[in-house]
Parts: sequence; structure tokens; C-alpha cells
Amino acid sequence: MRGLYPRPMPRLSARLMEWFGVDDAWERPRPAIGRQDVVLAAGVEAVGLLTLELVRSAGGFEHTDAPVWTQWLAVSTGALLLLGRRRWPLVVASLAALHMFVAGVTMPQVMGQMSLQIVYFVALLSGVAWARDRRAMLIVVGVIVLFMFAWIGWQFAVGSAAQEWLDDEQGADQEGLFPRIPAAVGFTLVINALYFGGAIAGGGFSWRAARQRARLEEQTTTIAAQAGRLREQAVVDERLRIARDLHDVVAHGVSAMGIQAGAARRVLDRDPDAARAALANVEEASRQAVTQMRRLLGTLREGVGERAQDDGASRTTDAGVGDLPALVAEVSGHGGLTVRLDVVETQPDAASRLPRGIALAVYRTVQEALANVRRHSTADTASVVVRVDEAAAYAEVEVVDNGRPRHGTSGSGLGQLGIRERAATHGGQVDIGPRVTGGYRVRVRYPLGGAA
Repeated sequence: MRGLYPRPMPRLSARLMEWFGVDDAWERPRPAIGRQDVVLAAGVEAVGLLTLELVRSAGGFEHTDAPVWTQWLAVSTGALLLLGRRRWPLVVASLAALHMFVAGVTMPQVMGQMSLQIVYFVALLSGVAWARDRRAMLIVVGVIVLFMFAWIGWQFAVGSAAQEWLDDEQGADQEGLFPRIPAAVGFTLVINALYFGGAIAGGGFSWRAARQRARLEEQTTTIAAQAGRLREQAVVDERLRIARDLHDVVAHGVSAMGIQAGAARRVLDRDPDAARAALANVEEASRQAVTQMRRLLGTLREGVGERAQDDGASRTTDAGVGDLPALVAEVSGHGGLTVRLDVVETQPDAASRLPRGIALAVYRTVQEALANVRRHSTADTASVVVRVDEAAAYAEVEVVDNGRPRHGTSGSGLGQLGIRERAATHGGQVDIGPRVTGGYRVRVRYPLGGAA
């Protein structure tokens, strides 16, 4: 039943604890005492001693009976506390509160000097800003504030603060809206509330700013690490792509040269012209294979993302759907294999507008599939169908043959693995395997545009 009612708003104390980072696991690093701490403490001490003597020379300490050396000691020890304000923030804040109390009781006019007031303010602010244990910080700061306001209340209740105020104002008529004693108490409370509240708020803002900087640094480090991993992954992906291309090139070229060499051997004695033609085909196939291998190896030497001076040397290939007729013509008629090519375009010239990566993947799929047919199948016919439908946002390639697996010609499976990896790169779907009606089919469908 509780789920039917809205959740109560977080209490003010919970919000304050969250703002001060009480439950935050992050700890602000503690720097060692450095040059800036020494400069700050020395500067505050020098200014404090100078103003102390200026006030004394102007007759401001006529009600102070403490020896001069104790006044100097009070100013100097207060300034020295600032040395450890970042290293031991809560200890320094506690010592500063004790210093304020002792100096206020023994020599209140010295404690009220601007230099010591700055010391107490900075010490309390640093306690909030640099404390690593945020819960302990709240306890220490809360005790300090309660103690200071209790001391102020004691001064007005049973001390001499009210009497001093009356002595100063004796004989003067009331001019404001409030009576003298309530006005004195209220004024003192407001000043101290602003003083301590400002120090605590300033420390909280300082801690939160440091926390935000730490988060930004963590995010920057994470982004840099992710960028490094992405670069490494890009290198690996590029190497795998080149390895697949190299496999396709070598497999296709060697397969073509083997078939042509076998044909030349069979007709060498009875038909020299046919043998020469077959050997010429072997020469041409080897030249193409070597050229593409050089391009691939050149890309490996250049590294991922680098461009060679010669554009042709830097690219593995620019093959696409437009190069399929030449590939089919090269394969068809050799070894008794007849290959038919059909390019089905729902929109005119849709195949020519395929993205370069998908066009190359289609070409490599057909090349690998036909190479497998020649090496591992008894097929005498094969069909290659490329379908491109921009409206339905897909491109599909299908290679089907009518043969059976040839015994003793099992391959390594890298060719089919390359087909699957190429398809996965572009979000494609792969269907490879024997058909129920006989033969073997390789079909890959690639999504176009937003369908990916």
C-alpha cells in the first residue's frame, strides 16, 4: 500500500549531508605542506604583527593587561596554524577554535584583530574543504560552532559583554527600533552567523569544486583509455579485413592458375595453341594476384589510417558490383564450369550507388564462393544473383551451384569465416550450406542506410 502514496521529500538534514558529501566515497587528496602554505602563513603573520603594533600605537589596547610578548605570541601561533590547514584540516580547525577561545578570554582586543579573524575563518573553511572523512568533519565543525555560540551566549548571560555595551551607551537615548541589549545580542549573533556560516559554506563549495574537477579528470582518463582501445580495435579490425582480402586474393588466384595449368597440361601435345592460351591465363592470374598482394602488404606497412602517396597502392581494391561481369567471365568456361550473373535493381543504377564497403563485400563474397565451387564442388553450373532494393534498404548476393562436395578437397574454412566476418562488419545476415534440392548456396543480405 505504501506504493500508492508519493514518497516524502528528503529532509533538510539529508540534503545537507549530501551537499557536504558525507556518503561520497571520494576522498580529496592531502597535499604536503608546500610553498604556498609557507607564504600564506608568513604573510598573515607579518601583516598581523604590523597591524597589532599600529593598533597599539593608536591606543587601541588600553584595556589589555597581557604582556606584549604574549600578544605577539598569539598572533604568531595563529598564523602558524595555517601551515597545516590542508594537510591536517580538522586538527587545524579544532586548534584554531581553541586559540580563539583562549585569546578571547585572556586578551579579547587582540583576538578581535583582523589578522586573527582571518586565521580563524581560513582554518574553519579549510577544515570543511579538505577533510577526507566527511562525517567526522560535520561532527568537528558542528561542535566548534555550538561551542562558539554557547560562549557568546555565556558572555551576554553572565559575562561582561552586556555591561560593556551599557557602559558605552550610558546616557544615550534609544534611536533604533530595538532596545539596546536585544539589539546588541542580535547584532552579535548575526555577525557570527555570517562569519561561521560563510566559512562553512565556502569550504563546502571548495570541496564540491574539487570533487567536480576530480570527476572531470576521471572522465578524461576514461575517454582517453577508451579512445586508445578503439584505436587498437580499429587496428585489429583493419588487420582482419586485410587478412580476409589476402586470403580471397591468394585463394582465387591460385585456384585460377591451378585450373589453367591443368588444362594446359592436358592439351599441350594435341593443341599447343590452347595450351599457350591457358598458360597466358595463368600468367595473367598470377600477375593480378601479385599486384593485389602488393597493395595489401603496402597497406600493412603503412598502418591503419595512413595514406600512401600513391592512392592505388594504399587501397586493397576498388572492386564492386560493376567488376562482377569480369570476374564471372574469368571463371566461367574453365574446368567445365558455367557461371551466370544477374543483377536485379529495383531502382535504376541502384547497384552503382552501393556504399563502397558493401560493394567490396559483395564482390569478395562472390569471389570466395566461386573459388570454393571450383576447388571443392563437382558443379558444372553456378548462378550469381545480386539484388539491390533501396526502398527496402537492403542489398543481397546469392551464389548457387548444382554440385556435390568433391572428396579429398576439404578446405580450412577460412573462406567462409571471411564471408561471415565481412557480413558481421556491415550488420549482414548470412546463410551458407547445402540445399535440400541439391547443390550449395551462399547468400548474404546487407542492410542499407538506417536499416543497419
